[in-house]
Amino acid sequence: MDFKLTEEQELIRSNMREFALKYVEPIAVELDETARYPKEVIQKLSEGGWMGMPFPVEYGGQGTDYLTYAIAIEELSRSCAATGFTMSVHTSLALMPISIFGTEEQKKKYLTPLAKGEHLGAFALTEPGAGTDVGAATTTAVLDGDEYVLNGTKTFCSNGPVADTFVTFAWTDKSAGPKGMSSFIVSKDAPGLKIGSHIMKMGIRASQTSEIIFNNCRIPKANLLGSEGSGMKIAMNCFDHGRIGIAAQSIGIIQAALDESISYSKQRIQFSKPISKNQAVQWWIVDMATDLNACRFLTYNAGWLKDQGQPFTKEASMAKLFCSEAAMKHTVKAVQIHGGYGYVKGVKVERLMRDAKITEIYEGSSEAQRMVIAGNILR
Repeated sequence: MDFKLTEEQELIRSNMREFALKYVEPIAVELDETARYPKEVIQKLSEGGWMGMPFPVEYGGQGTDYLTYAIAIEELSRSCAATGFTMSVHTSLALMPISIFGTEEQKKKYLTPLAKGEHLGAFALTEPGAGTDVGAATTTAVLDGDEYVLNGTKTFCSNGPVADTFVTFAWTDKSAGPKGMSSFIVSKDAPGLKIGSHIMKMGIRASQTSEIIFNNCRIPKANLLGSEGSGMKIAMNCFDHGRIGIAAQSIGIIQAALDESISYSKQRIQFSKPISKNQAVQWWIVDMATDLNACRFLTYNAGWLKDQGQPFTKEASMAKLFCSEAAMKHTVKAVQIHGGYGYVKGVKVERLMRDAKITEIYEGSSEAQRMVIAGNILR
């Protein structure tokens, strides 16, 4: 068993760390305070080829493996989880389904500019009354000649306000149950598509989130992704890939919390000694570092399985579950280590704690992950 990363993977880690420290870290506090979309950072990521890492070169990508991409998300999220999530949604949830299920024409028209970073992708599945219960969605798509007409409202659409291309889901035959949902590629300028207001969030505030409203939205018949009725399959495949990205994001958050905790505990003097000499603080930091290693093993294993063409649904859910819950647990401890200063706006661990919470919720809550894992080990 070889746990050593390749030279290319280590180089990617180093390059992304350098990029994040130069372009992301200096503005991370401002991005959080203003909830501003980091357009200039995304532009630089595009110029560096980061926005299409695991996709073939012929479609504008870099041709890296998925594990390498996860490492990049980890390092980017270490400086700003919101920026890491923007890249993750674009790659895992918008580009990946087009790459796997798209026609050659769709790949040339949509995947290529997305992979090059010329366009930004978004994923629109969740509805006001349909979260984990995807089957409760009400959005419909009716074929009218050479066009589909979409009607319905999506919510919590990450990248929604700034995206150029949406992968969305609607019923083409509600009576067929799960086999009646289909997936579509929708351009932002499609007639009848409206971007709702920006949803303000507790954490990952620079990540742009909104409602997407389809009001007799007309798209070409050629924008059907996969075949009619394959929407549920496509959505679940998206989540398998996306959960590796969220696990990687969580790792970046934990690593940052550990970095900050070690640094502060060595500098903070109480009772004539650094608090790093206190056993309680030491144990919190030890637990943080131990879980961080476990998170990496789980996530890298899931990424490796995906790259080997092996099933990875269970492993992706395990990684997402463990990493997200570890991120929440250890950012709380990081705030505790910082004491009153940890509760102050602008102090990094305060932001990390707020950012960590959403990792337990989006792309399948912790409870949903346990359902997926149980379904795989108890069948």
